[in-house]
Amino acid sequence: MKAGSLIAGVALLAGHAAAKQPNILFILTDDMDSHMEAMEHMPLLQKHLINEGTVFSRHYCTVALCCPSRVNIFTGRAAHNTNVTDVWAPYGGYPKVVREGINDDYLPHWLQAAGYNTYYAGKMWNQHSVENYNAPHVGGFNESDFLLDPFTYEYWNATMTRNGAPPVRYEGQYSPDLTADKAYDFLREALRHKDRPWFVAHAPIAPHGNVHFPYDESDETKQSKPGYAERHAHLFKDYKIPRGESFNPAEQGGVSWIANLPRLNDTVIAYNDEFQRSRLRALQSVDESTAALLQLLKDAGELDNTYIFYTTDNGYHISQHRMHPGKECGFETDVHIPMIVRGPGVPRGHVSEAVTSHTDIASTIMELAGRPLENTDGVPMPLSLEAEANARMEHVTIEYWGLAIPEGELGWYGDANMTDDYGSSAHAAINNTYKGLRVIGDTYSLYYAVWCTNETELYNLMEDPFEVRNLLDANGGHAAQANAFRIAGRSLDQVVSRLNALLVVLKTCARETCREPWRALHPQGDVATLEDSLAPHFDAFYAGQPNIYFTKCEIGYIAESEGPMYVNRFGGGIHQGYVPTNAKSAPENGDEVAGYDRKALKYLGPQHRISIWT
Repeated sequence: MKAGSLIAGVALLAGHAAAKQPNILFILTDDMDSHMEAMEHMPLLQKHLINEGTVFSRHYCTVALCCPSRVNIFTGRAAHNTNVTDVWAPYGGYPKVVREGINDDYLPHWLQAAGYNTYYAGKMWNQHSVENYNAPHVGGFNESDFLLDPFTYEYWNATMTRNGAPPVRYEGQYSPDLTADKAYDFLREALRHKDRPWFVAHAPIAPHGNVHFPYDESDETKQSKPGYAERHAHLFKDYKIPRGESFNPAEQGGVSWIANLPRLNDTVIAYNDEFQRSRLRALQSVDESTAALLQLLKDAGELDNTYIFYTTDNGYHISQHRMHPGKECGFETDVHIPMIVRGPGVPRGHVSEAVTSHTDIASTIMELAGRPLENTDGVPMPLSLEAEANARMEHVTIEYWGLAIPEGELGWYGDANMTDDYGSSAHAAINNTYKGLRVIGDTYSLYYAVWCTNETELYNLMEDPFEVRNLLDANGGHAAQANAFRIAGRSLDQVVSRLNALLVVLKTCARETCREPWRALHPQGDVATLEDSLAPHFDAFYAGQPNIYFTKCEIGYIAESEGPMYVNRFGGGIHQGYVPTNAKSAPENGDEVAGYDRKALKYLGPQHRISIWT
């Protein structure tokens, strides 16, 4: 998409070129799904945003875990470029955000430089805690009220820091209502400054599960269903998770640790249904607060000069593919997520089929602010029909490093490489590092992934929308589907050779290579889509490309374990991928984490705490 096309199209449809920069209201939930009817059970969201704005039906997060996903949102850079890939140190969390320089160079700072006042209420970063809340303060906001670990996911025991002041505990108050009240205050404050545009974010923890993290060595992690306000306790008594083909299937695809999961029994399924009911109830507070925020805008006469973005950090699975509640996988359940935009010139009641991702959000907001970004990995989302007609994106990079951790009270994954001394309240699948690729065109919809075990997956979502038939699983009994598979008349092998090369490009892409990855392979610019690349005269070229492989299952981004970093260019030469310097080897701190062991899911004690934010 050409720079400026979003603004031009929106201004044209709005009937004026805005003299004042537009306001931005950003609502970010935690773990909200697209496939279990979450949006359908939020009537105020339907009324005020879906009916009055545009739903991006092909919107994706690029890493299905909250901290790296939020860094992706607020920087516009892929996780392999931010090198924030986990929720805990040494590979993620707030100390890692600070160490990577992101605290001084991300969206709120850019907005302030563009003349905006900025405000934030709710959850920002994992491992932003009562101990490091001021070391340093989170940068970029005029005013803020952040939830703090280890209390972030306790619905009735929130602790927050307002504008960097010492933490305040709000025991007994319901967290999503509490953060909403903070957001209302910030919005009223922003509205008082008539001469300045503003950015206000509300980030409640709903519908994330309730998690009690240990406060000392005698304590342990306890996970349970999301908390909900008493006024919503009567809702959704008869709700059940949709029983699609991937729901606790008798036979399923997936790589070995997923394919070998035992089927869930009736007790677990009943628990999971109630877990999702609790998630829907928790979202009702978000539904109410979203409507209340828009009412404040309407009362102030600013609704027509405000863009409202509603999304979540990542999706969620419950019972699909026989999995306990959780995220961290590349299935549609985990990465295909809600994205709604309402604002001046944005089509009302429209469903956009443009392929977009969280990598595009920062570029979108900054172009609306009149300061287009050049050094991000994304492009502005098409907020007008004109921009949508000219959008050319067909791909989304999906990536993940580390563990798959089951949530709730009944979760347990026993990986073949897992030993008993790793577990307390839950066991995690440890071979859950992979590189994936979603490619969506007029006649194809594919998910391709290579795992650190060097297992591969390909799902044809046109025929298999629930992703249960892995066309690359020789033992999966899908030979007939694999043999019949065609795109543009080309066979499975020819398609996979193109997907492999495209994924090699994207797993180390940066900036324009992320936006136009086919140019790394075809610098002449004559190939812009998967279908273009399938021309028979390219067969020998793709047959000579390096294959993706891993040499080790790492729990963070160690680029040297992730196989080839270059592709051959058509016509001669190579394209070398971009790898951050500190992604080439393990961090100095090795496997130590700040007070918490991701493998054991247990408290380590302060003697293991590492001060990497100073």
